[in-house]
Amino acid sequence: MTPVELSRTVLRAVRRAVDSGELVAPVPECAQVVPPGPGGRGDYATNVALRLARPAGRPPQEVARILRSHLADAEGVTGVDITGPGFLNITLDGSGEQALVVEILRRGARYGVVDEPTGELVQLHHPREVRAAVTAQAVARILRSQGALVRTSCEDEPDPAWAAVLGVSVDAHGTPTAPAPLKVNVRPVPAGQDPTPLGRDAARWALLHPASHDHPRITADNLAQRETNPLFRVRYAHARTRALSRNAAALGFTSAPGDVQDEATHLVDALAAYPHTLATAARHRAPDRLARHLVTTADAVLAFQHTVLPLGDEKPSAAHRARLALAEAAGTVLAGGLSLLGIDAPEHL
Repeated sequence: MTPVELSRTVLRAVRRAVDSGELVAPVPECAQVVPPGPGGRGDYATNVALRLARPAGRPPQEVARILRSHLADAEGVTGVDITGPGFLNITLDGSGEQALVVEILRRGARYGVVDEPTGELVQLHHPREVRAAVTAQAVARILRSQGALVRTSCEDEPDPAWAAVLGVSVDAHGTPTAPAPLKVNVRPVPAGQDPTPLGRDAARWALLHPASHDHPRITADNLAQRETNPLFRVRYAHARTRALSRNAAALGFTSAPGDVQDEATHLVDALAAYPHTLATAARHRAPDRLARHLVTTADAVLAFQHTVLPLGDEKPSAAHRARLALAEAAGTVLAGGLSLLGIDAPEHL
C-alpha cells in the first residue's frame, strides 16, 4: 500500500465512522500520512483524530479509538496503535516498500504531484529584488504541483540578468489589477549581494535553501564539490543513482521492486514523506522545506548506495534488483524536487 492509497484508506475509515453515527464530524478532504515521529511506531502515522476531535466535540484519544476499529481490518493493514495525544500509528503487511517504489517509478517526476486542480487561486506579488523573484517562482512551481492556479507579479520590471542567468520569469509587473481570492506578498530577507556570479543552479540554491527569514550566504562555498555543500550532496546523490543503473546494466541485471528489509529504512521514510513535504511547502509558501528534504533524501541515498551492487564474485540477486529499484526511485525524487526549485539534476557529476 502506497502513502496515497493509505491516505484514502484512512478517509474511508473516517467516512464509515461518520456514516455509522459513531462520529459526528465533517469528513476531511485529505488525510496526511507520514513516517512516525519520535515515540511513534509502525510504518506510517496520521493526525486525523486530532483534527476531528474539536468538530466532533470529543477527546482526540476517543476519536482515535473509534477510527482504529475501522482501520484495523482494512486490507493491507496489520496493526493500528494510538500514541501521544491521539496519533494513529499504522503498520502495513510488509508490501508497503515495494508498492512505494512501484508508484514512484510509475509516476516519475509526477510522484507527489496532485493530478486534479484544487481550485485554489493564488496571486504571488514580490518586490524588485532577486531573492524575492527566485522565491516567488519556486513557490509558484510548488503550488502548481499541488493543484493551485498561480499568477506571479513584480512591483517593477525584473532585472534582465535574473532571467538570463537565473531563469526568473514573472507573469506581470507593476501593481496587480486582476482580482485573486488569495494575494501573497513574497518578501524574504533580501540577498546581501548579487548571486548571479554563482550561476543558475548554485545561486538559486543559495537563495532557496535558507528559510525566508534567514540571511542567504552568497559565497563560493555553494560551488564547492565537497560533502559540506548540501547542493553538491543532493546532485551527487542523484548522479550516483544514475551511475548505479549504468553499472548494473554492465553487470547484466536491471531493477525489480522488492523487499529491501530494514537496511534502507531512512531512505524509504524520506521517499514516503516527499508528497507530504510538497504539500507542506506549498501551504507555507516555503521552498526551503523542499530543499532541506532533498538533503535528507540525498544523505540517505549516499548511506545506502554501497549495498546496491554485488561485491567481488557475488552474483546479482533479487535483493540487488530490489535495492537498485529503490535507488532509481530515489533518483527520480531528487530530480523532481530539484526541478521544482529550478535546479538541474545532472546524470554525471
